[in-house]
Amino acid sequence: MEVVWALGQVGAVWMAVVLGLIVLPSALGISLGISEAYMWVLVKTLEWATIRLQKGAKKPQPQPPRTPSATGIIERDETPMEKEIALLHRADFEFSHIFYFCRKGMEAIVEDEVTQRFSSEELLSWNLLTRTNVNFHYISLRLTVVWVIGVVVRYCILLPLRFSLAAIGITSMIVGTTVVGQLPNGRVKNYLSEVVHLTCSRILVRALSGTIHYHNKENRPQKGGICVANHTSPIDAIILTNDGCYAMVGQVHGGLMGIIQRATVKACPHVWFERSEMKDRHLVTKRLREHVADKSKLPILIFPEGTCINNTSVMMFKKGSFEIGGTIYPVAIKYDPQFGDAFWNSSKYNIVSYLLRIMTSWAIVCNVWYLPPMVRKEDEDAVQFANRVRSAIARQGGLTELPWDGGLKRAKVKNTFKEEQQKNYSKMLVRNGSVGSLSAETESD
Repeated sequence: MEVVWALGQVGAVWMAVVLGLIVLPSALGISLGISEAYMWVLVKTLEWATIRLQKGAKKPQPQPPRTPSATGIIERDETPMEKEIALLHRADFEFSHIFYFCRKGMEAIVEDEVTQRFSSEELLSWNLLTRTNVNFHYISLRLTVVWVIGVVVRYCILLPLRFSLAAIGITSMIVGTTVVGQLPNGRVKNYLSEVVHLTCSRILVRALSGTIHYHNKENRPQKGGICVANHTSPIDAIILTNDGCYAMVGQVHGGLMGIIQRATVKACPHVWFERSEMKDRHLVTKRLREHVADKSKLPILIFPEGTCINNTSVMMFKKGSFEIGGTIYPVAIKYDPQFGDAFWNSSKYNIVSYLLRIMTSWAIVCNVWYLPPMVRKEDEDAVQFANRVRSAIARQGGLTELPWDGGLKRAKVKNTFKEEQQKNYSKMLVRNGSVGSLSAETESD
């Protein structure tokens, strides 16, 4: 009995510390400086570890800054295919002309620009996480001691703390939205719903040791609009709702996620679809248009890529989000991989494994930019509008813009893409028509 009583006392003290020093300040939107002090110590520690790694190397060499497009192992020629084919047309056909396609094929086999976006971003220096340095070898005793201390801190202190905060945040979300959902529709209900969502989101961000920097807040999405953002992780929604409320759009789930969805939809006009409804694009568009038409409802939050990308690039935006109408509020999200990898590789890790990796990372640090609102031009179709919004997000976030569909993570390349390359190849062989006519014929096909 004494052991049980002692454990109860320890648990009571633990919850009192968590509630008093973290939950209550985060609910009120204030900071006691604990997170800032933790981040300062963390940055200094990682800087020291980087210096020790450089000293421990046999031939230390300065590493210039590398852009996301320069992290590959192949130095690619960025000349478009049409220009290269035009250069080949200046001379009679030679068998060596096929080497261009052979080179492109070898580059795609060794390292294509699509599949590498579905794996974690490469780090410039080790951040003292085992998962980011599989080939770690002994360098110095002090560095090894610091790494061991880091493991103890992350798994014995931060993990229980973050798990407690996550449990409090999720429970508060379910209970709060369920209670608010019993109120009649009106301003009071909407106000209390926003308070519950903001408060619980702030607690969940603290559960991730999140440090988020919001820029250009004057461009934050307004009611009756559509917020579109690049997608890296399921926590993207928590990152954004930490600074404002949104109406989520997604498929109905089961388990804990389903419980949260059923509770939150009672207090907030989220748009959840059954699996059978998601296949009916017209039905989805109709429901979203009805939501946007009501200027009193929260802005819709949509991730047009449809899948998680590793935060080095922005891939093709699905046009459905841009056929609804209304004002689009673009948002660029860029995580700092030095403190923790926020990317969810859903083909490699399930949601439980992913959350465990997140909660045992040092912290989640990211920048969020609110871009000026955009509307569709008269001479612009949905695809062109989507590409314009994607370009704006990529420029602001310093991300590489790729035209490929994120669905290639699980699906095969469409035959139309293969046929287009085959047509270009055959046109070069027979030397039929100019580059301009070649492009026009390809578009007409």
